[in-house]
Amino acid sequence: MAQKILIIEDDPVLGEVITQKLGHEGYEVTLVQDGAQGLAAIPAVKPDLILLDIILPTMSGYEILEKKHADPAISSIPVIIVSNSGQPVEIKRALALGVCDYLVKAQFDPEEVLSKVRTCLARPRPASAAAPTGAGQLVGKKVMWVEDDVFLNDILAKKLTTEGCTPMNARDGEEALKVLEEDVPDILLLDLVLPGMSGFDVLEKMKHDERLKNIPVLVFSNLGQSSEIEKAKKLGALKHFIKAEMDVSEIVTEILAVVG
Repeated sequence: MAQKILIIEDDPVLGEVITQKLGHEGYEVTLVQDGAQGLAAIPAVKPDLILLDIILPTMSGYEILEKKHADPAISSIPVIIVSNSGQPVEIKRALALGVCDYLVKAQFDPEEVLSKVRTCLARPRPASAAAPTGAGQLVGKKVMWVEDDVFLNDILAKKLTTEGCTPMNARDGEEALKVLEEDVPDILLLDLVLPGMSGFDVLEKMKHDERLKNIPVLVFSNLGQSSEIEKAKKLGALKHFIKAEMDVSEIVTEILAVVG
C-alpha cells in the first residue's frame, strides 16, 4: 500500500511541483492550500508524513503544529517544515514542536525533498509526542557534541538537554579543541565532516593528548565507506552512525550504554 503524504502549502506552483515529484515516486499525495483546512485534513487523510508551510491563510504552520502536538491521535505523525526562512530561532521553535526536518523555499530542490521524505518515513515513529522516553537519564553527565549543521545541532541540543545532561557544544574542529581545553566531557559526539579541521583531525589530536585520549567518542557523518569507518575506529571512535539513518533516541541509548 502506498504511503500517504499530506502537503499543506498555499503556493500553487510549489505545491504542484512537490505533488508531482512525490506522486511519480509512488506516494499517495493530498495537497491542501489553507491552514485550517490542512489541520482538518490530518485526521481525515491519516497521512504517514506531513509537509507543512509556515505562512498559510487562516492558520499558520505553527498553530497547526501546536494543535497537532496536543492531540494524541495525530501527534506522532512526522512533519517536514517548508518555509521562506531558515533562521535558527524559527528552526528551534519548530523543533520544540517535534518536526522531523526542515526545507527552505529559497533553496528548493525536488531531489532534496524526496531525500528528506524518505529519511523521515524510515525513522521509527514514537507512540506519542508526550514526555520524551527516558527523560532525565543523563542527569549529571557532561555530553559534548560537535556538529556544523544547524538543524541537526538543534535536534541534538533539544534531545540531550531534555535528558538532563550538562551540554557542551562546538560548531567546528578548532572550536571543539578550545572547549576541550576548558573541560573534559564524559562522552563526545563528533561529526567527521566539519569546516576547516575535520573530525578525523580532532580524533588524531585527542589520541595524543593525555587529558583527552580516554574520552569515549561516537562519530556520525554522511560517510558510509568502510575505509572511513575503519579510520575513525583506529583513531579511537567507539561507534559510527550514518546521518541519514540516525535516530537521536538511538544516540541517547548508546550514550547510556557507555557512560551509564
